[in-house]
Amino acid sequence: MANLNVNIGNLSLKNPVLTASGTFGYGEEFADFIDLNRLGGFIVKGTTLEPRQGNDYPRMVETPSGMLNAVGLQNKGVEYFISEIYPRLLQYDSEIIVNISGSSIDDYRKVAEMLAPLDRIRAIEVNISCPNVKSGGMAFGTTTEGAASVTKAVREAFPKTLIVKLSPNVTSIADIARAVEAEGADSVSLINTLMGMAIDVERQRPYLSTITGGLSGAAVRPVAVRMVWQVSKAVKIPVIGLGGIMNGRDAIEFMLAGARAIEVGTANFINPAVTVEIVDYMNDYCERHGVKDINEIVGMI
Repeated sequence: MANLNVNIGNLSLKNPVLTASGTFGYGEEFADFIDLNRLGGFIVKGTTLEPRQGNDYPRMVETPSGMLNAVGLQNKGVEYFISEIYPRLLQYDSEIIVNISGSSIDDYRKVAEMLAPLDRIRAIEVNISCPNVKSGGMAFGTTTEGAASVTKAVREAFPKTLIVKLSPNVTSIADIARAVEAEGADSVSLINTLMGMAIDVERQRPYLSTITGGLSGAAVRPVAVRMVWQVSKAVKIPVIGLGGIMNGRDAIEFMLAGARAIEVGTANFINPAVTVEIVDYMNDYCERHGVKDINEIVGMI
């Protein structure tokens, strides 16, 4: 069998397969379906400083080859994660990565500071697609200045592996990637959801309570692959690819485009075992192509 181990900064993963935040709960919800220890790691749902109720229903709708969501980062807050969830996750030997969000730079900093002492949290993923309430609601990740400022603050608070999750709703995602790299990010993950909208033509109103939402699923994959390819050429830090990965073939496509690891999101709703199936596919792919180390295929395109 090929070596599937990959490194993201100082974080060593047994294989390149991670789960995308918001689609895998806290990980333990999937323990009845798969052996969580077979994954490179799992990224827990977006965690904020204070508990959030999320947006009003309806907040999810199926679209052609994808789905729109406007859940609104519903979670019980970082203190709940630390006291109630974290102890239960210690039984698994896959990496536990926490996705963090905030409405201000200080929010991000405080959450990172609270997670830093936890021994088994060796990495966090920073969601910079959140609206900055102090700047009129514009997402941090839509400008190089906003992205850089969040990254700098979190870098000062969190000494371990720092992954920044990039928004595709920008003019140049490569510029954003370079900005967070310059402020100390160890890796970038991309893409977050694309902004979309769906209208119920019979009732003549939007399906989502928020009108617009984030588009994910197979429909976004070609856009995501293109952006991963662009960013991998623009930065020296590892890239984690996500966006419409539905099977092992899709995962390999991202790695050929330049991703060192991948995240599986919407596909978990369709097939709860898809992540371990992708691990098996990677082993088979390497055997069929005479690849002894999966790192050999990263960025071949």
